Amino acid sequence: MDSFIINQNSLTNLPPLEIRPLERSDIPLVTHWSRTEGFTPGAGDVSIYSHTDRQGLWVGTIKGKPIGCIAGVRYNQSYGFIGLFIVVPKFRGNGYGLQLWKHALAHLSELPCIGLEAALDRIDDYSSWGFKASSATTRWKCLGDVELRRPLSYTLEDVEGLMLLQDEKIPSTIVQEYDANREPSPRPHFLADWLKHPAGTVLALVDANGPCHGFGRIRPCLLSDGAEGWRIGPLLADSPILAEYLIRLLVKRHSGVVLIDTPGLNPIANPLFEKLGFEQESQTLRMYKGEQPPISMRDVYGLACLELG
Repeated sequence: MDSFIINQNSLTNLPPLEIRPLERSDIPLVTHWSRTEGFTPGAGDVSIYSHTDRQGLWVGTIKGKPIGCIAGVRYNQSYGFIGLFIVVPKFRGNGYGLQLWKHALAHLSELPCIGLEAALDRIDDYSSWGFKASSATTRWKCLGDVELRRPLSYTLEDVEGLMLLQDEKIPSTIVQEYDANREPSPRPHFLADWLKHPAGTVLALVDANGPCHGFGRIRPCLLSDGAEGWRIGPLLADSPILAEYLIRLLVKRHSGVVLIDTPGLNPIANPLFEKLGFEQESQTLRMYKGEQPPISMRDVYGLACLELG
């Protein structure tokens, strides 16, 4: 990441920054930067970001060499999100990050609401640009807790009488409808790519009449220490019991380190992950510029990603 603080002594004779749209050939490098910064990108994440808003991802270059990137993605005419804000460390403090930031903000300037996830040491920076704090987002880690992989003491029939569907057997329309009523903005293109990506597993809970009552995806991710792990997200469910059911089944299918980011606007999420033996790894702060989306997030237990909300 970069700071908006500029080293004035370094501005003399600096080569200019050129900002261009992200190209397919940039994806491996941007993914590497994201991994180095500790964003733990999932398999195929950056490609999905670029499909969500084909004009909303940029790379900053100096003499043709990429040195930074940012995403400013429009979900629709009402809502956008800024993320994936990275400048290579040796180029920080020279105003290049500020140029990327202004470019992304200008792309979203006409929207009534823009969201982002702020590192705790960046809150004052974003506040100076009109972003206001909403709630803390917590990243939880499971280190292969044996308890999570033990057989469940109940079945879906015992709880709700629901059916469990996986991957291509899940009708995309029911998941789209369920998600649209529980997220700040409908995101059909983003969600379609997210759920149809071949890496990982998608599970959904549906009743006999067809409506969805919860869904979640687990995907492989790249940890900053060079190892690989898993990330759960999005994860939405009607109740803590259904959320727990999905979490247990997703973790059971994939051994190793599992991460999930929970929104602070769901007061039930953090106690649930404490109960399940997850450990808190870090926190960020969800911030909004403009009118915060009024929709409740009580059914959201895991965000798709911090880069796009």
